[in-house]
Amino acid sequence: MTPARHQPSHAPELRAAARSLGRRRFLTTTGAAAALAFSVNLPAAGAASAAELDAARLPGDPFTLGVASGDPLPDSVLLWTRLAPAPYQADGGLPARRVTVQWELALDERFRRVVRRGAATAHPEFQHTVHVEVGRLQPGRVYHYRFRAGRWTSPAGRTRTAPAPGSRPAGLTLGLVSCQRYDEGYYTAYRHLAQDDVDVVFHLGDYLYEYAVDSAGGSRGLPKGTLPDLFHHETVTLEDYRLRYALYKTDPDLRAAHAAHPFVVTWDDHETENNYADDVSETGGPADEFLLRRAAAYRAYWENMPLRSPQLPHGPDLRLYRRLHWGRLAQFDVLDTRQYRSDQAYGDGWQYGGPESEDPRRTLTGAAQERWLIDGWRRSDALWNVVPQQVTFSQRYNSTTLPSKLSMDSWDGYPASRERVLAGARAAGVENLMVLTGDVHVHYAFDIKRDFSDPGSRTVGTEIVTSSITSGGNGSAKPSNWNTLMAANPHLRFFNGLRGYATVSLGRELARADFKTVSHVTTQGAPLTTAASFVTEAGEPGLKPA
Repeated sequence: MTPARHQPSHAPELRAAARSLGRRRFLTTTGAAAALAFSVNLPAAGAASAAELDAARLPGDPFTLGVASGDPLPDSVLLWTRLAPAPYQADGGLPARRVTVQWELALDERFRRVVRRGAATAHPEFQHTVHVEVGRLQPGRVYHYRFRAGRWTSPAGRTRTAPAPGSRPAGLTLGLVSCQRYDEGYYTAYRHLAQDDVDVVFHLGDYLYEYAVDSAGGSRGLPKGTLPDLFHHETVTLEDYRLRYALYKTDPDLRAAHAAHPFVVTWDDHETENNYADDVSETGGPADEFLLRRAAAYRAYWENMPLRSPQLPHGPDLRLYRRLHWGRLAQFDVLDTRQYRSDQAYGDGWQYGGPESEDPRRTLTGAAQERWLIDGWRRSDALWNVVPQQVTFSQRYNSTTLPSKLSMDSWDGYPASRERVLAGARAAGVENLMVLTGDVHVHYAFDIKRDFSDPGSRTVGTEIVTSSITSGGNGSAKPSNWNTLMAANPHLRFFNGLRGYATVSLGRELARADFKTVSHVTTQGAPLTTAASFVTEAGEPGLKPA
């Protein structure tokens, strides 16, 4: 599934930043925590000799942040949990000692037919997170799992393995989610998703936001003082990012979705900082200082996501792009369009395209990831070649008069990079290309055109963009720019600005996309509505109303 680990590309700059940390006072954290942020060891130096905490002496329920699973393989699943009896404390309510955690995997939800069990160590250097890669499993099976520590038992989770290599499964249903800013609403969409009949969930970025969260939880309107002040500043240090994940994972609806389905995750920008590009921060400050922040963000991301050991970060570098298969039905090439990209042209935002944005040397994926993607297509024997990624792939004009401005943060700001990818798909003979996208807080359905400037150009694929879980607040079914965008982009087949998620069902003959919405997120209890449904036939790209 995952390429061999790469060598860290930013280590010298990171070491330089750490050496100068005390002088610059860039991070308000200790030298030990700063060193931890760019450590590449597993566990970190000294962890093997750390004292062990008797699990019987845990001060309270350690499973407050729930359980999760991810990246299903035909013979393996990845199980995750984190011990945190006091999740709003920096140490999670545990001393700096390792804890032994028992786990078990069963064929039934009552755990009468346990097929695998074992023990794992929750290291304090990794904030007492646990990643268990369970192997020797049967392909295409549903499993149930749980953890134990001392007298405490975690909630049970449900996961599954992928079908056997070379098999031809009849179908697969995906859930698509993104952009879940805690302080802009409740995760009602996740409660519905937890009850939905999907096989796997793809999280397409912005799992958390770096912005301050006040004691009332922003738009959630909790009683003032509900949340401690330690959330009321932007995340910068390793401790900050860890605490922010803890805050998000205390939400019961998010925990329910994780427990119900395996997740395949990729990040966008807010897991680190808004609209960063490689080692260029939003504000354009010194690269070495930003890389130290990036190292902290990447480490906290790995700790808190259901990711396998090959994704363990090397300082500020983490190879997140990876490939999964669902028999011969689907190949998933999960991209990272943030870590390797060229800086946004023309200062970012919505700008007119020109020589800077159209420079053929510019890249959104980096050269190595681009080659990996295209080479993977050449070897693919899948019916559907699916690309889960972050930012809008299709051309998106914001005006009916030309020239029109374009988003410099999306693929429109990197048109040569997009053309190389489409040319690679063409050369590889990819017939059923589907791009899955988050980021923009709206539902979009696009026909991907060979030439976006020509509405009559051949359709070469489909892009399904899922709205946010909460980011942007309640939203509206028809945002103020609805008429303009629909008229300016004839390949845009659907646009809805409410919160929610999307599902995509892949079959042997066609794929179906359902765009699901909730009417509001600033209060709880909104019902779920399917706002629109489209199908695209295998071998005949192009969206049609279902």
